[in-house]
Amino acid sequence: MSLPPNQISPAKPKITPEERRRRTADRLTMIQLKMAIGRELDERGITTPANIGVVLGMPPAEATKLLTRHQ
Repeated sequence: MSLPPNQISPAKPKITPEERRRRTADRLTMIQLKMAIGRELDERGITTPANIGVVLGMPPAEATKLLTRHQ
């Protein structure tokens, strides 16, 4: 059974292979940057979310919320 013409949902446009490669490269760069920052903080002994927040100039509670929300 098909929908009437005025109720057809628009199809999600497919991304081009070039755009997919760009997004993958951006995602990889983001992951590498996060890992480098994490290693540097760890080497300096800054490991708790509250301490990371202090170093970055944000309230410890806000830093804790941001750093633990996906765990």
